[in-house]
Amino acid sequence: MNYIDYVQLNPFQKFGYNFVKFFKALPGNLKKIFCAIGRFFKRIFLTIGKGFAGYFSRFVKGDWATKCSYLIMGVGNASKGQLVKGFLFLLVEVAYILFMIFFGWGYLVKFPTLGTVSPVDENGRRVKGIVPDNSMLILLYGVMTIIVTVLFFCVYIANTKSAYKAQQTVAEGKKPIGFKDEMKEFLDSKFHVTLLAFPTLTISVFTILPLIFMILIAFTNFDSDHNELAHLFTWVGFDTFRQVFETSGRASMGATFIELTEWTLIWAVFATVLNYILGMVVALMINKKGIKLKALWRTLFVVTVAVPQFVSLLLMSQMLNVNDGAINTLLCEVLHIIPQHIDFLGGDPTVARITVIVVNCWVGIPYTILITSGILMNIPADLYESATIDGAGPVKSFFSITLPYMLFVTTPYLITSFVGNINNFNVIYLLTSNLQNSNDLYKAGHTDLLVTWLFKLTMNEHDYNLAAAIGILVFIVCATISLLTFNLTKSAKNEEEFS
Repeated sequence: MNYIDYVQLNPFQKFGYNFVKFFKALPGNLKKIFCAIGRFFKRIFLTIGKGFAGYFSRFVKGDWATKCSYLIMGVGNASKGQLVKGFLFLLVEVAYILFMIFFGWGYLVKFPTLGTVSPVDENGRRVKGIVPDNSMLILLYGVMTIIVTVLFFCVYIANTKSAYKAQQTVAEGKKPIGFKDEMKEFLDSKFHVTLLAFPTLTISVFTILPLIFMILIAFTNFDSDHNELAHLFTWVGFDTFRQVFETSGRASMGATFIELTEWTLIWAVFATVLNYILGMVVALMINKKGIKLKALWRTLFVVTVAVPQFVSLLLMSQMLNVNDGAINTLLCEVLHIIPQHIDFLGGDPTVARITVIVVNCWVGIPYTILITSGILMNIPADLYESATIDGAGPVKSFFSITLPYMLFVTTPYLITSFVGNINNFNVIYLLTSNLQNSNDLYKAGHTDLLVTWLFKLTMNEHDYNLAAAIGILVFIVCATISLLTFNLTKSAKNEEEFS
């Protein structure tokens, strides 16, 4: 379809055309993603191969000091006059050896089994007179030891490169750079390294290490029956993921996972689209010419956002209470609209799900109003004047000018909002935390999202391996949706133009 035919379609025809076009392009885009992943790993393997080639090449071409640096770090630099640098390399090597002797090696050798000395016997009684293994500490400190070893290996490779570079500098009749001059480079040409060093370190310690730890837990049997206080847990491979998709029996893990995945995606779509559309409509009403006290209306919505969300949600939970909630009391006992109290959150699953969607709109629309108000005020007025001259009414102007402009600017926000709603823990948990789990689901209620189910499995049931596996699957879903949708948007393809 060419552009002339496309612009003559009505909004519903355009939506249908784009919807079909999206799914037709989906296989090709998936192919591009997998090809990009393949090229990424190809570059990694080529880089590793070149690294090994350079490693052996430097050893063959190096002099005696460079060759000694392969065993005793810093010798190559010290022999060329870089005493401080050579000493630092040697200090790193000594520190790593001491770390492995007194700490790391003990956990690393137990890493394949996660411990063999159980704190209890076959009858479940505590065994006295022994020092039992702690599978959690073995896993945690084992991962930390591996990361430290990888970092040491990077420093070790840098040591060989530095030694060979110093050798080449001396061979050219030049003096290797001194330690003070090299440090000055970190305030000049390598200043970016100085700025990023501390954030990279903190991300590694507080993000990457826990992330690896969580991923590895998914491949163990770490649950209420196998933990550091009872029986040791060990590696089970992909059995945990098989258990997540197990559909045999009533209230099985697989049936629960499928139902909650469907509900999570439905929730994310409604929570994102309704907040976006309704927030935009309210923002249009406020910004419309002739509306008085615009500053007052905007201030009211800002005040609404200023109230902590958990306060509003807890208040709504009390108002929706089936026994003495304000809404049931008003509808049943004051206005007599309904014959009996309605269990908005713990009764019929459909009613409960509609209720949490409506409540989410109530707490989420003010954010959208604030975001879209500024964008709406920046849409060129000439576009609306031209549309009016051409005979376009308010509805036509909205679908031809306002909505395309807003989607062009806010598509990244929509994607992050959609992913955020998939993991929207606050709304569901604070509204339904006091409700009982459903007998038809495994340790979950009908309004639970995957993230709240994950929380229950962790905090209430202590099924840490199942929770970790579900967390990995949620990440895969979120990453796939984000990559596919963002790369197909006009914001990503033509970020500097709007038409």
